[in-house]
Amino acid sequence: MAIDIKKTGTKTITTKSRAKASVRILWRSFVFLLILFIILIFAIDHGMMGYMPSMTELENPQSALSSDVYAGDGATILGRYYVQDRSNCKFIDISPTVINALLATEDARFFEHSGIDPIATVAIPVYVLLHKKRGSSTITQQLAKNLFPRNSESIFTLPFLKLKEWVLAVKLERNLTKNEIITLYLNTVPFGDNVFGIRNASLTFYNKIPSKVAVDEAAVLIGMLKGNTMYNPRRNPTRAKNRRNTVLDLMVKHNFLTPEISAELQAKETPLNYHKIDYHDGIAPYFRQVLEQQVKTILKDIKKPDGNDYNLYQDGLKIYTTIDVKMQRYAEEAMQEHLTVLQKQFMAQPGYVDGAIWTKANANVQNILNTSIKASDRYQAFRDLGMTEKQAMAEMKIPVKTHVFAWNKEHSKDTTISPIDSIRYMKTFLQSGFMAMDPFTGEVRAWVGGIDHSYFQFDHVNTNTKRQVGSTIKPLLYCFAVDNGFSPCGIVSTSPQTFPTLKKPYDAGGSEEGDVPMKYALAKSLNNAALYILKQVGIDAFADFAHKCGIGSRLDKVPAIALGVSDISLFEMMGAYTMFPGGGMNTQPYYMIRIEDKNGMLIKNFAPVQKDIINPNTAFKMVKMMRGVVDMGTAHRIRFRYNMTNDIAGKTGTTNKQADAWFMGYTPQLLAGAWVGCDDREFSFKRQELGQGAAAALPIWAFFMRRVYADKTLNINPNARFVQPEGFDDCGAGTEAPLSDSAGSKTILKLKQSHIPEEDIENGGRILEDE
Repeated sequence: MAIDIKKTGTKTITTKSRAKASVRILWRSFVFLLILFIILIFAIDHGMMGYMPSMTELENPQSALSSDVYAGDGATILGRYYVQDRSNCKFIDISPTVINALLATEDARFFEHSGIDPIATVAIPVYVLLHKKRGSSTITQQLAKNLFPRNSESIFTLPFLKLKEWVLAVKLERNLTKNEIITLYLNTVPFGDNVFGIRNASLTFYNKIPSKVAVDEAAVLIGMLKGNTMYNPRRNPTRAKNRRNTVLDLMVKHNFLTPEISAELQAKETPLNYHKIDYHDGIAPYFRQVLEQQVKTILKDIKKPDGNDYNLYQDGLKIYTTIDVKMQRYAEEAMQEHLTVLQKQFMAQPGYVDGAIWTKANANVQNILNTSIKASDRYQAFRDLGMTEKQAMAEMKIPVKTHVFAWNKEHSKDTTISPIDSIRYMKTFLQSGFMAMDPFTGEVRAWVGGIDHSYFQFDHVNTNTKRQVGSTIKPLLYCFAVDNGFSPCGIVSTSPQTFPTLKKPYDAGGSEEGDVPMKYALAKSLNNAALYILKQVGIDAFADFAHKCGIGSRLDKVPAIALGVSDISLFEMMGAYTMFPGGGMNTQPYYMIRIEDKNGMLIKNFAPVQKDIINPNTAFKMVKMMRGVVDMGTAHRIRFRYNMTNDIAGKTGTTNKQADAWFMGYTPQLLAGAWVGCDDREFSFKRQELGQGAAAALPIWAFFMRRVYADKTLNINPNARFVQPEGFDDCGAGTEAPLSDSAGSKTILKLKQSHIPEEDIENGGRILEDE
């Protein structure tokens, strides 16, 4: 058979031409795609395909940083203010075990690649075909994703987002060292429980700084990165343990750990030391609540260097306070020790033990109850659903499972109770406020604003919370008189006193004592004696003096001002009392030392505000008179019941119907004050022996000081004595005021007696009871 050589040769040439053409097309396509890829990378890098952060932003990510509150030692964290619980640390502050666990688990070739691991990337298709999951992102890529998370992704946008992460990863590798990348990564990753960054994670789960974390603890923390809820050791301890063991195995595989050590660690538990600081828990929650608002107010008037406003919850500020951690704990313990017992006595009273106080016959109590019901979140929720008032009230009477406050270890108990009964139950808890400070420097050492911040957020120390102060106002009145010539040994009248604005003599009690020395009148807290002294010095003059001492609250300019009728905060009273142990120097309490930004740069400094109010002789005369209150007067139980023989001076206070109980006491080194009462004054002790200041408030002070004296590290000397000034004369040439009823027109100070409208006397001139 003949073959057509010409046709065959032509066919062969045609096939070769087509092959060459295909190769050319393939190369052209490759070159085109390569150019397109380069253009795409260029466009991504220059922000043409969406926002691309600058290198400055990458090096200084604007992650929300929590602001830390430090105690007086400058190291202990009292709490944090945050949107995300995050804070930064340096590479040298991170334990090598944490670094090794991270590398073994997330990126074993971290020090070998330049941001993108080619081996892991090429292996992706293989794992996809085998239907296996495998993370191919390097630590640097994960960091890029953490710093600038994807807002949304789909099958169409995912490739572009992945390319963007690659570009970011390469930029990070080109501009940061490997150690800086690891540090930045560990400062931004989430660890569960709204905790971000290795520093806060180690503090939260193990109460350790990152440099002190052990190998097994590091394995638990790094293990959480795969799923911070699934492998959270607090929520899922078994899963967390299994994940820990996986991390330990990987550390062995990559030669970060020997098999023997791994086996030993896997055979034991890794106990938590959970220390999550939140709004309610932690040290001094009431103080932190007040501090939060104060800092926000201060920051309103201060700008960042770039002109923007500071954000307490995002800027990582450092707030250094004066709080002493030990004293704070002792104060909280003292309050609990006393009120646990006092609350039982309170609820054992008739009307409380049987619930009779809630009967409809008691109109004031009913008004309090109705107001509280309508202000409750549950009632408001019912109304928001469109219920009528009647329907909402009916729902409020249906028992539900809930938890309420209780004086037990957990400060809580589960119960089934109607919302209305729950309100009744919570309303009858005694509240308290306690504060301790250094009277010489003004530094606040302890601040307890209530019995439990989880259930009762109302603070009872700060200047916004005011209660009638009762007889704790009397030392200010006596001091004003002594500083203007009265002698502590001078005789004062305890007869009912007449005032121009009163229709009949004012009898507040104590007249059975007759005429007595001034110091005796203060020790026994004789009310009529205080009225007598007020009449000599003048109401207006005394009010002015009290304001000068730091009392910023409005003072009722009525005769009962001498008995503590005015509402004043514990914080203000503490400031006013500093002049007694301070030798006449008034030092206003302060609790912030300084505020710094996240880099440690000073934002604002704080210093005590001090001024001389009285002379040292007057101050020491007051110390001696107030020591008499403790030695022989209304606060004598400090001696006979609490067996405290230290040099102590102070004053008790009780208001009408025992609605408020006070004790203000000080030693040569420390000043502290306590208030006890219900938030609604309608609820109170019926018997004075239980509800007076000496019984309801003084024990908190005593329990606190006993703990303080027992702790030698606090340097509060139990044997310290008040220092008598040179040339001191206790009862020397002083003035004894005339005892006639006409004394008001012959006052030693020649001060004009105030004329107060009668309606003011009716509203503010109540007679206050005392011990």
